[in-house]
Amino acid sequence: MEINNLPFCLTDWATVAVTEHPGEQGMAFWRTCHFGPIRVRMVEYSAGYLADHWCSKGHVLLCLEGQLETELADGRRFSLTPGISYQVADNAEAHRSSTTSGAKLFIVD
Repeated sequence: MEINNLPFCLTDWATVAVTEHPGEQGMAFWRTCHFGPIRVRMVEYSAGYLADHWCSKGHVLLCLEGQLETELADGRRFSLTPGISYQVADNAEAHRSSTTSGAKLFIVD
């Protein structure tokens, strides 16, 4: 990733509007900022959340709170807890998220 034409700036996530995104089960609450082609999000998943799609977008994702289960299309599963991240390229490995107890994430894509 190359980041160009982005001056130093702060983001107060508490002031960024929340958008709701229903999953197959539960809800995702996104706070989203765009910096040129880079999307940065603070995402909170409700307890019982299951994504309604397989995602092929590349991300850098860091778990801040709770526990997130990530399933890859080939059946592998990974559990993220606070301080654990994953990185995946665009169109590399389709994945979907779920959480039993809820989770808070920081995502760059």
